[in-house]
Amino acid sequence: MTKPQHVPVLLEEVLEYLHVRPGGVYVDATLGLAGHSSEIARRLGPKGILIAFDRDPEAMELAKARLEDLRAELGPEMPEIRLVPKSFSEAASEIEPASLDGLLADFGVSSLQLDEAHRGFSFRSDGPLDMRMDTRTGETAEQVVNQEDENELADLIYEFGEERRSRRIARAIVRARPITTTAELARVVSAAAPAMKGDKIHAATRTFQALRIRVNDELGEIRTLLESAPSLLKPGGRLVLISFHSLEDRQVKDAFREAGRTKVYEVLTKKPVVAGEEEERKNPRSRSAKLRAASKV
Repeated sequence: MTKPQHVPVLLEEVLEYLHVRPGGVYVDATLGLAGHSSEIARRLGPKGILIAFDRDPEAMELAKARLEDLRAELGPEMPEIRLVPKSFSEAASEIEPASLDGLLADFGVSSLQLDEAHRGFSFRSDGPLDMRMDTRTGETAEQVVNQEDENELADLIYEFGEERRSRRIARAIVRARPITTTAELARVVSAAAPAMKGDKIHAATRTFQALRIRVNDELGEIRTLLESAPSLLKPGGRLVLISFHSLEDRQVKDAFREAGRTKVYEVLTKKPVVAGEEEERKNPRSRSAKLRAASKV
């Protein structure tokens, strides 16, 4: 398997707010291609521990290879790294309470998932309608598209895709069934609800986002992590979260507001931290990234 290029989003900002200290215990809840994890590991030293979660088997294999390269580079300065091939929503069952100096999560879809046509996340190239982050289990986007009734489809496209024309799109999908590939679905959606003047995104983007969130229960996963994080962090431990669309960011913002009110956290970011012009130019994915951080009281 080749190693795709990956640039971690908001890397300098992550390291600043995570405040990695040598010998600490940190979690990267979204290992991906180990971009953030590699830089955290460099700062931990031989007495540090990094615990990394990812439910995507392909990402885990690629990350293992990258971390082995890092081990060869760092030698005896390499920290202990524990890789957990599970979703971050299971962190509470894998980590001792009040044991973490910091926890990072970079939500949303990874570069690997978007760039590999066979994963079915993107309409940029044709592939099967899969969209599962964990390809070992669960229903696919193809099953959702072809088996949900029209009203349920419309509701999920409206709720998870924030798509105002969801009813029109759902009607077109039902009429076009069976739909088995990303290109087919993109054509059906674009014909039913063409991009409007001034739109900066493809007409099918919101529908694809909605299906991906549904297939992977992404908002439920985030909710579970937000609920368990306070019990996992030591006093003073840092929680750093990166969101990529308003549904994710709203959950984080609301959780931080409530935790700040109840004195669980000191919120470190009054407004979300976003990428600068230089990073946006080099890494287009960073344009929609919003980082929020808090410290356990």
